[in-house]
Amino acid sequence: MNIDTRCGFVAVVGRPNAGKSSLLNWLVGEKLAMVSHKQNATRKRMNIIVMHKIDDEPKEAQIVFVDTPGLHESEKLLNKFMLDEALKAIGDCDLILFLSPITDGTNYYEEFLEKNKKKTKHIVVLTKTDFLTPGEILTKINQFKKFDEYYEKIVPISIKKGKKQNNILDEVVSLLPYENYLFDTQITTTDHLRDIYKELIRESIFENLSDEIPYETDVLIKSVKEKPNIDIIEAWIVVEKTSQKGMLIGKKATTIKRVGQTARKKLELLCEKKVYLQLDVVVKKGWTKKEESLKQMGYV
Repeated sequence: MNIDTRCGFVAVVGRPNAGKSSLLNWLVGEKLAMVSHKQNATRKRMNIIVMHKIDDEPKEAQIVFVDTPGLHESEKLLNKFMLDEALKAIGDCDLILFLSPITDGTNYYEEFLEKNKKKTKHIVVLTKTDFLTPGEILTKINQFKKFDEYYEKIVPISIKKGKKQNNILDEVVSLLPYENYLFDTQITTTDHLRDIYKELIRESIFENLSDEIPYETDVLIKSVKEKPNIDIIEAWIVVEKTSQKGMLIGKKATTIKRVGQTARKKLELLCEKKVYLQLDVVVKKGWTKKEESLKQMGYV
């Protein structure tokens, strides 16, 4: 039986802060993946589904993008889990988008080639090109020419200027296998809503406390009650030290209120209705170093 649809998993990988989550939110046109200037903010794989048709295909293709933690080495138990998540995505996918910020050298790409054990075909995406001239972008492309036997394409993108999502989506679809759709064409992610809630609250923490709070800070969704006109969400913000708890709460609880307001707005955009958000700060000393604690937080 001939299959006239393309479908496949596309792992989006790169060093921490390469712009993976920003790219995916831009491609899907919806805020799903967490974006933060903090390194290693993304901790788990997340599937983001995009339907896209190219001119010479009879039907839309289903692209299952897999957002991944940044490729990095660390002895910390949480970081090892994150690296394992990225490597699993590389090993299981049909295609890889390797994101390389335009200001980087090629060393991260060379490390990626070593990790790509199955030699899965991939596209190099040059990110953060917003303020560079065409000549400067061409210079960077030429630096990758010595690796042209490994990659399929090099695609520079500018999310801030960007009206050209189709450029990269066309390239992705052309390299996907002919397969039946794997998921309902009306959904944009296979992740549970609780996981998305968690990421939006974490993002709000990092936005409001910037470099003051360590990236180990996490969120545990304790309960979600859905009502016709409002969702009631109870969540814990988990920190490793008592001093961090005080920092998150702030004088007269001003900081935690600010975090809650930011998070609530993000949640309401996602849920498309009112949200009541109850946040509490909990200290779990050394949770990132204990396997049992990692399990409780959903990482093992």
